[in-house]
Amino acid sequence: MPSAAPAPALRVPVTLSGEHLDLGYGKNSVVHDVSISLQPGRATALVGPNGSGKSTLLRALARLHPSPSGAVTITGAGSSEPRPVSMLTAREFAHEVTLFSQSRPAPQGLTVGEVVAFGRHPHRRRFAGLAEADRRAIEHALGATGVSDMATRPVGELSGGEMQRVWLAACVAQQTGAVLLDEPTNHLDLRYQIETLDLVRDLVEETGVAVGIVLHDLDHAARVADHLILMDQGRVRAAGAPAEVLTAEHVSEVYGIDVEVEVDERTGRVRVDPVSRHAPRIARQVVATGGFRS
Repeated sequence: MPSAAPAPALRVPVTLSGEHLDLGYGKNSVVHDVSISLQPGRATALVGPNGSGKSTLLRALARLHPSPSGAVTITGAGSSEPRPVSMLTAREFAHEVTLFSQSRPAPQGLTVGEVVAFGRHPHRRRFAGLAEADRRAIEHALGATGVSDMATRPVGELSGGEMQRVWLAACVAQQTGAVLLDEPTNHLDLRYQIETLDLVRDLVEETGVAVGIVLHDLDHAARVADHLILMDQGRVRAAGAPAEVLTAEHVSEVYGIDVEVEVDERTGRVRVDPVSRHAPRIARQVVATGGFRS
């Protein structure tokens, strides 16, 4: 992505935690007694099959899904002691936590810059225009997400992947102490998938925010996460460093498919390779031809 303006000062990073959460839809329980803590300066990735409860858990941390038991608390938002997030007003919560979700529509009649400016609403007085701090935050967010060159374009002209990056820019502009991301690489091509993951690492390492991120791609999760939580049928199957969680045993049991797991000697990164039924045929083709043919 193009180089961004220097990052403005952020709010104090926070710890966002959920303790013994039970979550569901009507009578259908989808998350069972799960605890999670998002720590400053760390990225925690939630992975697991479809329906394992990872996005529901993230939404609970964002106050969008109630839990009949347990509690979601925040530490560092004006208090050194954990406070239930229910005690914060909507504006106070938006000062501390932002959520990037998959279901945001593309607003019509607005430019990219105007949409990114939405991220500054929690920090602005009612009916007030943009202050200098707002403009700096917006400029930085546009650059960090690679959308500066389209700031004046109507969002109605954008592709799904471009709109994805614009909403991510709005989250960056919000400058919160905790950032929640639900499938931020969805709809993006390979370049912007990797650059989005790099942006997440920049947020963690340069600003010290607490990041919670839901990902389907296990290699992406291993690339971006300090801490990884593997969920299965609403429960935590394993939690810890990526190399501890993404073992062949864990992944095979949870996803119901044979996999091979290796650690790259150069980078130390975990790589998960599902074993396809066609793998032997493909391997024979490579040997016979000396490589894949386009």
